[in-house]
Amino acid sequence: MTTTPVQSGYTRTRPATSGRGSSTSTYSAVLAQVKEHDLLRRRTGFYWSLFGSLIGTLALAWVAFSFLGDSWFQLIVAGVLGVLFTQFAFLSHEAAHRQVFASQRWNDRAGRYVGTFLVGLSYSWWMNKHTRHHGNPNTIGKDPDIAPGVIAFIPEDAPVTGLKGVFTRFQGWLFFPLLTLEGINLHWSAVRAVVSGTGTTADRRHRIIEGSLLVARFGIYLTAVFWFLPFGMACAFLGVQLAVFGVMMGASFAPNHKGMPTIAHDAKVDFFSRQVRTSRNIRGGWWVSFLMGGLNYQVEHHLFPSMPRPALKQARLLVRDHCDSLDVPYTETTLLRSYGIVVAYLNRVGLAARDPFTCPMVSQLRIS
Repeated sequence: MTTTPVQSGYTRTRPATSGRGSSTSTYSAVLAQVKEHDLLRRRTGFYWSLFGSLIGTLALAWVAFSFLGDSWFQLIVAGVLGVLFTQFAFLSHEAAHRQVFASQRWNDRAGRYVGTFLVGLSYSWWMNKHTRHHGNPNTIGKDPDIAPGVIAFIPEDAPVTGLKGVFTRFQGWLFFPLLTLEGINLHWSAVRAVVSGTGTTADRRHRIIEGSLLVARFGIYLTAVFWFLPFGMACAFLGVQLAVFGVMMGASFAPNHKGMPTIAHDAKVDFFSRQVRTSRNIRGGWWVSFLMGGLNYQVEHHLFPSMPRPALKQARLLVRDHCDSLDVPYTETTLLRSYGIVVAYLNRVGLAARDPFTCPMVSQLRIS
């Protein structure tokens, strides 16, 4: 298997070769190094400290909400809540990956109560969707994150004619503005999944639990907002909070795989190559790691899904050196540059759908 990575906008990308050794030994070797450095050990203290800090900040935000009263400064509180809900979503995501507790039951409980009650997501729906993504990242027909929708991620799914065709040709420029609606979409997907069971693997008991948590969450939250604020201000408050939440969620997940190579539906690709070649890391230090919930170390997260967030930085050095020794592409860039890559790629996908000739950039990004 070979692929020619697009050089523009990437750093530390190397030409792909057949590599050395079997696919099993390739992954086993780096896994052994990770275990030797004790990087899979649970960091429960870190997560309890983070959770406590977020709960404390959430309490302060609601204290500020009560003191500000009928004031447009409430929109600042709304923005803060958008950030906090995103951080709680990251914690739910990490619990779903068994990063927090040794017990699967406790991880599921933490993920469900934090993600559903505090954030307003369906934990079961998210688990179903995200598990399929991790098993087949950027794989056509298997990864739900590149499935056809409002945005087309491969030319075959891009409409050519009508208003949708016009939209798709400029979808890269429209991608981030559309993220302001992603918060509403995530909440709606949660309600729809719980009511219909579509897209979830949860049993009836879990659906009832999540449904009860969602009713309590939205009931308490919306009652507080509309009870204490004038109707217009309450609507603006919700608009700002949902916009911040949607943009932060989308801006955290989009740079990780969009614009990276896609894999044909029936392609035979080993686990190590599949995870590394389709993932992009984001440089930037601790503040990027906080804003992205550790997802800036996407390569390492995909190779070791249960690795706790504090260990990902150290694992990056091991994985990067391992990739260098095998001539396997290891991609990382800055946050802003990654956004530029995403915008350019989505626009080219739209143009490729209109053009009868294959888009060179898209063809370079296809693993068959």
